[in-house]
Amino acid sequence: MKNIFQTGGLLLTLALATTSCNKTLDELTVNENKPNAVPASLLFTGILNDAYEAPNGQYEAIDQYYLNNYDYYGNNRYDFGSGTTYYTTLKNVGLMEQQALAAGSPTVNPYEALGNFFRAYLFTRMSLEMGDIPESQALLGLDGLTPMYDLQKAVFVQSFKWLETANADLTTLLASGTTTINGDIYFGGDLSKWQKVVNTLRIRLLLELSKKNGDADLNVAGQFASIVGNPTKYPLMTSAADNMQYTYVAATNNFYPNNNRNFGQDGSRKNMAATYVGLLTQLNDPRVFATCEPARDLVDNQKQSPTAFSSFVGADPGLDLGVMYVDAGLQQYSFLNRKRYFSTLTGEPDIQIGYPELALNIAEGINRGWLAGGNAETYYAAGIQASMAFYGLPANGTYVAYFYRPGSTDVTVTANYDTYNIPVSYESYYAQTAVQYAGGSTGLTQILQQKYLALFRHSGLEAYYNYRRTGVPTFTTGPGTGNGGRIALRFKYPASERTANTDNYQAALTSQYGGNDDINGVMYLLK
Repeated sequence: MKNIFQTGGLLLTLALATTSCNKTLDELTVNENKPNAVPASLLFTGILNDAYEAPNGQYEAIDQYYLNNYDYYGNNRYDFGSGTTYYTTLKNVGLMEQQALAAGSPTVNPYEALGNFFRAYLFTRMSLEMGDIPESQALLGLDGLTPMYDLQKAVFVQSFKWLETANADLTTLLASGTTTINGDIYFGGDLSKWQKVVNTLRIRLLLELSKKNGDADLNVAGQFASIVGNPTKYPLMTSAADNMQYTYVAATNNFYPNNNRNFGQDGSRKNMAATYVGLLTQLNDPRVFATCEPARDLVDNQKQSPTAFSSFVGADPGLDLGVMYVDAGLQQYSFLNRKRYFSTLTGEPDIQIGYPELALNIAEGINRGWLAGGNAETYYAAGIQASMAFYGLPANGTYVAYFYRPGSTDVTVTANYDTYNIPVSYESYYAQTAVQYAGGSTGLTQILQQKYLALFRHSGLEAYYNYRRTGVPTFTTGPGTGNGGRIALRFKYPASERTANTDNYQAALTSQYGGNDDINGVMYLLK
């Protein structure tokens, strides 16, 4: 009993002390030795990293660029699981805006403007993967534990509003002399660059809705014409210097996904896909020398020239994985160019939203008749040239191609290269009938083919989305791609929705996909 009374006395003493100091329980539990708030700039940096999409993952197999040939590391099947969600990142977007205001920023400030951009960027990314998604009720905390699903159309309509607001607020900020934002890993804080990203994303999203051009609420062609036709109000990227691209820094252990430390694992566990390599060689495209290596069986055993386009061969994505593994071991396929992608820790910048894609998106919109008087060929040519320049291919001149020659060991990639000087001429490349812009439906196919080539290793699933809505280029299937010989059209919803948000989850499936979470279901924007 004595101990109980002693404890009670201690509690009473603490209670009196607390009352006399007028401190709340929350104040008493604050750890003064740790930061209790994260500045907006640090949250911004985290959001940028969360939103970044890297190469060398499953997306490249889905895009039919770069295939797994060894099942321990992955496969090439279209048996999609759950889509990626960004709700935690979106919560941080809201917190970033709150922290900016708490630090004394005015209502219109850089973090608020780019917060609207990231809402549009991440909500539409989730919708492109899955279809209808929770959006308007998704971030309400305890008041939104079972959010309804917003229609895909509504997600895009709201996203266009966010992007319109972001552009207008950035215009206001820049005019007032506020030109920078802290915590920026892409542009060193340059808000004028971010304004171009905002409008470039909007053009991308309008193209995603190409099948819905007649919908008055979306006003796809009208929005496109307003943006492209008024660069003063809606600045767009004008060169590769405007690319939103992720740059790797070895000093911070931020390595390119392919690098000289994982060459022994990745150097031969994957090989190039015929969808990508076949299109390059069909067009006599010099980008094949920068991104791929010739098949060593053809060069060493069949004595073909290593600089002949016929020496570059990709595997059919539909091949049984066991067959592909054997053929890859026999050096019958081209591999990723190991000099370019494996000889350093930093590789190359990875474009998230970039000028080559924008130029080709504008060319596509003009080809579709969305801008009266627009010149599709000008943008088409600009997109090709920007993509070729990314690889260091000169407009006219010589390109030094490096092809890996295995030495006594294949676990390092520091030497052992055959070097070839390859003449490159953009004019000769463009003069080919298959490349020179033809206009009409043929021209549309050419634009889409060049967009596919320009998106190699960039922008996540954009190449797949473009194929999904247009059928260009042709994606192949077979035993290795699974899913009954079909290219899946969507990802499933997170499994947690089935149990935690059952009614809304089931209502979304019923309204879209006949009640099933079907990876072959056709979402709104594809109808």
